[in-house]
Amino acid sequence: MDVNTHNVGALILAAGKGSRMHSPLPKVLHSLLGETMLDLVINALKPIFPKNIRIVIGHQAELVKSSIRNQDCRFITQEPQLGTGHALLTAMPALRAAGMEYILVVNGDAPLLKTERINWFLNDILKSGANLAFMTMTIDLPGSYGRVIRHDGKVTGVLEAKDYDPLLHGQESDEINTGVYLLHLNSIEHLLKKITCENNNNEYYITDLIALAATSGLRVTGLDQGNEEYSLLGVNTPAELIRSEETLRAEIVATWLRKGALVRNPASVRIGPEVTLEPGCELCGPCELYGKSSIACGARLESHTWAKDVRIGAGSVIRSFCHLEKVDIEPDCTVGPFARLRPGTTLESGARAGNFVEMKNARLGKGAKAGHLSYIGDADVGLGANIGAGAITCNYDGKNKFRTHIGAGAFIGSNSSLVAPVNVGAGALVGAGSVITKNVPENHLAVARSKQKNIPGRGAPAHPEEPDLQADSKNRPDF
Repeated sequence: MDVNTHNVGALILAAGKGSRMHSPLPKVLHSLLGETMLDLVINALKPIFPKNIRIVIGHQAELVKSSIRNQDCRFITQEPQLGTGHALLTAMPALRAAGMEYILVVNGDAPLLKTERINWFLNDILKSGANLAFMTMTIDLPGSYGRVIRHDGKVTGVLEAKDYDPLLHGQESDEINTGVYLLHLNSIEHLLKKITCENNNNEYYITDLIALAATSGLRVTGLDQGNEEYSLLGVNTPAELIRSEETLRAEIVATWLRKGALVRNPASVRIGPEVTLEPGCELCGPCELYGKSSIACGARLESHTWAKDVRIGAGSVIRSFCHLEKVDIEPDCTVGPFARLRPGTTLESGARAGNFVEMKNARLGKGAKAGHLSYIGDADVGLGANIGAGAITCNYDGKNKFRTHIGAGAFIGSNSSLVAPVNVGAGALVGAGSVITKNVPENHLAVARSKQKNIPGRGAPAHPEEPDLQADSKNRPDF
């Protein structure tokens, strides 16, 4: 990035409850395409501030702190939560101790924030020498966003929508505050103590700094981004969350299409922000890809697939209605349809996990097959082995889990149960319907089932009597 940020830090305000979301979850932990709003904001700032991001937390502070994947962030606890101005005041000792000259302040509920936009803003303001700067937008329906007040083009203040009185403040403006600020700490620190809570919410607003700075003769800049930079807007309600998520979804899909991925039925495809696609891969909507998934060139995901944190190799095909999580699929494999691959599963080159196959913490070796209706849990299946329909590994005894090892070229007959811990040697054959509790040596046949007995007179009648339909009709109600 162009900005020299050695004396600039970032502060994310993430202490609020977010009552308008009507959820017990802290607002910043609501997600878009599988990523929390807070993580998305951090990801936007990280390229500019790799080691200098601080987050103000308060409501359910430990939950918010534990949810953040980036461990380089530092935390400041705001208790009680008395508004954004109070959050900044609470953070000042830590900012001063870090030797910061400028601080970029953003809200943790602005999930569409773009690194490029922030970088441009910092470049512009640091060159201009403004003491306080913030980004604004002009939109047709400003709703609940804070209104920017100007006189002769100069910013004189910002008021929350519910505090705006046209009789006192003139005709209501369509220019709104986006909540992105750059503050020169030496210039504004003494003004923080002058902020009051004389408003409808009885909170201390950071926006009050703008009027205080303008009145004090400091240089205040409001950069209007026009009416199209919706990436700056925060999320306050479920409707706004879904609007932002759809905006992000459409942007991501369009980006991968431009880069050469084939995305069919694109309006029904959801791709997370950290997913990577190689040119030449194919997605067929509706489908969903989340986390750090990666799809190689030539791989194909058919419709109604859900996947998170998966790696899918070149030439592999994921057929419709599959559910995959934390799975490694090497080239030229086939999965599904209707397969569920759970965390810790690996399919080596050319392996197949067919319809209604479930795997967990298991490996299918090269060319191995589990065609249908099987459960393979805590197991290693060797090169070219075959798992028959209905075969399962019994990996749990009620207290502990154990592994099953199946050697190369082994054949497990249909409806067999392998009770772990157990080893089936290379080239071994397990007869259909067997319950295997002991190791099977290489190239041996194992049959573990009771001898069939045909007992006369215990089955159903050979010639059941015909029902008396005429007698039955007499008992029916006359409709």
